[in-house]
Amino acid sequence: MFSARLSGTESINELTRVLAERRRAGAEILDLTESNPTHAGIVYNAERIVALLADTRAISYDPEPAGMPLAREAVARYYAERGLRVTPDRILLTASTSEAYAWLFKLLCDPGDDVLVPRPSYPLFEFLADMESVRVAQYPLAWHGRWELDFDALAQACGARTRAVVVVNPNNPTGSFLKHDETARLVEFCRERELPIISDEVFSDYAFDSDAHRATTLIGAGDALTFSLSGLSKIVGLPQMKLGWLVLSGPERLRGEAWRRLEFIADTYLSVGTPVQYALPGLLAHRREIQTSIAERTRANLSYLRAAIGPESPFRLRMPEGGWYAVIEAPRVRSEEEWALHLLRERGVLVQPGYFYDFDREAFLVLSLLPAPDIFREGAERLLHAANF
Repeated sequence: MFSARLSGTESINELTRVLAERRRAGAEILDLTESNPTHAGIVYNAERIVALLADTRAISYDPEPAGMPLAREAVARYYAERGLRVTPDRILLTASTSEAYAWLFKLLCDPGDDVLVPRPSYPLFEFLADMESVRVAQYPLAWHGRWELDFDALAQACGARTRAVVVVNPNNPTGSFLKHDETARLVEFCRERELPIISDEVFSDYAFDSDAHRATTLIGAGDALTFSLSGLSKIVGLPQMKLGWLVLSGPERLRGEAWRRLEFIADTYLSVGTPVQYALPGLLAHRREIQTSIAERTRANLSYLRAAIGPESPFRLRMPEGGWYAVIEAPRVRSEEEWALHLLRERGVLVQPGYFYDFDREAFLVLSLLPAPDIFREGAERLLHAANF
């Protein structure tokens, strides 16, 4: 009766089951997976944000498939403040980055085609692809003291039905940025094969330090058709506002054809709400206050974690360059699932096992850097002491 695209949605893993049991029992849970800034104790100017949504112009519905000009102009100003020249006619609004992926898979793929996605990376890709009857093929990020694109493996993963290459910059959860030399090679790789690049840049404003070799965006990167994705969820720490966008770069001919087809898709759905579009200029103007709070939180928690994992610790921190996450390599005396279950059952600490993100070997644990400092420090201390068993 139901579509095969939704197969597997009924499965519940053991970690989810144990977590639900602890919540029902009212047991202590130090949640080191919290990635929702509105639940992490980040302070927002609620009155200002609510006032921005009270624009009386929103009572009238005048849909623009690509998004209202004033909203796209606000996104263009955001990039201009980052030193990037992007005209509004290259910016198309979506309800979220996830929706942008869905539209791009519709744009680029026929059923049964595949897109190349990085490993490790965010586990949502497979679900998004399945819903569009598209397959994912993985290419690895290699660790050589830093995470790097493995171009030989990328070439091997590229097949006759490959239709796009996805990069996440900085990656979630490794926190690794592409470097300029990698970007140049990637653009040339895709240009030669006539493959578009989908560049997920939602965390690009959250670097822990500066690096002249780092490419924070693929906007204007070169001669391959490129779609750069971002939105309010991370830039302003407001996932509930449901507004994202994609920026088109690359050869004008390809860009124009992609725009026409994307605008048709957008016109079919008209999913972006009117109130949030009117609020967008004010929300983006307000972003620095929220970004500062988030950056201070993530830097403080990362600094604590880095200091706590000393040279004598059996744990190792894979130091991130940006984003909201940290990856810890744990002793291989347990599998990742055993580590996560032990920490939750015996220590009341919730972390994510590396296999959620398709790490290619054991044993990695993924921690959010967003939790309140007292929760993060107590949870991290219990985690690091869990090696004493």
